[in-house]
Amino acid sequence: MVAWKSIRIVVLGLAFMLVGGAAATLRNEPVTPKEHQRGTEQTFLTFPEWYLVHSPAEYAAFVAQHQPDEFPFWGHIGQFWSSYNSVHQASKTGYPFNFGYHVMIMVIGGSTTVEYALRSTYETLIGRLSGLTRAHDLTAEDQLGAIVAQEYVDFIRVLPWYEFDFVKPLKTLWSGVDYNGSDLIRKWERRYALTTEYGIKAIYAWLIKQATGAAYDPALLVTAILIDRLPDGLEKELPDFKVLRHQPNGFVLALVPRYEAFKVYASTLARQGVQFREIAGNSGVILVSALVPREWQAGANDKILFVQPVITRPAEKRVALVTEVAQLTELLTRLNAPGSKLEHIYDY
Repeated sequence: MVAWKSIRIVVLGLAFMLVGGAAATLRNEPVTPKEHQRGTEQTFLTFPEWYLVHSPAEYAAFVAQHQPDEFPFWGHIGQFWSSYNSVHQASKTGYPFNFGYHVMIMVIGGSTTVEYALRSTYETLIGRLSGLTRAHDLTAEDQLGAIVAQEYVDFIRVLPWYEFDFVKPLKTLWSGVDYNGSDLIRKWERRYALTTEYGIKAIYAWLIKQATGAAYDPALLVTAILIDRLPDGLEKELPDFKVLRHQPNGFVLALVPRYEAFKVYASTLARQGVQFREIAGNSGVILVSALVPREWQAGANDKILFVQPVITRPAEKRVALVTEVAQLTELLTRLNAPGSKLEHIYDY
């Protein structure tokens, strides 16, 4: 009898351990549906992709007041590859190797390196010479180039670059800008430079679009988030916030816009004290970048992945920080304070 009791206790103990283990496994399973889950490694690997938004944004702001030949193209090439090395090292520890994403980074990095190298060479040799002949402010062609550069940045914050219509500014250049005027040498040199740039990019964008459509499904334009509560009146501030379901523990599973808009939605939620529990099915780490003064110092608990100077604005630097999803609200609150500017949240 004693033996049977002992056996029963052992069996019950094993059963408890198995049930408890199963429950723990269930608790660790993401609430986010499979179709909205993305790999944790992507929060790191999306930085080089987004650097090719940050770099054109810096260029657009620069050429609004300066000649393109003064832009540090080679410095940006170096920053792209150094940042890729940093995020590659970070994504190697404990995460699967995302072959497709690495290939994509190599393609966009290689093409950007070639583009920036050619533009730097051209602007240094030809653009600078034509600029020396200019006796007045920016020509109409210079101004158009600056406007299109900003329009391009605004577009790629939301949609892939190859969706941008490069033919439209090409038509504007030849039908909406006067052929004659002062500084003719500069005008016609810029007309040639912009025609070449927009024409080549239009063809390349079409080719990439065809290849992407054949190789990949369209990217989701939303990110699933699990938050601890739903503030009142949220639909007025965040019209595209869509509740998927309410959890028994009070958590809320919802969809919010992806990419640039995610920063706006996440910051708004953080201002209301909402805590994140999952983002795209991840409850581990997430990468965030901010533009801060050069003298800015990290907090004691901040984990900095890397720091980059903003080359055209020496008083600023870019800092890339890694934080837990559960600590994202605290970090966003600090980065949205005066003196710093939240640049992007890399939502996988």
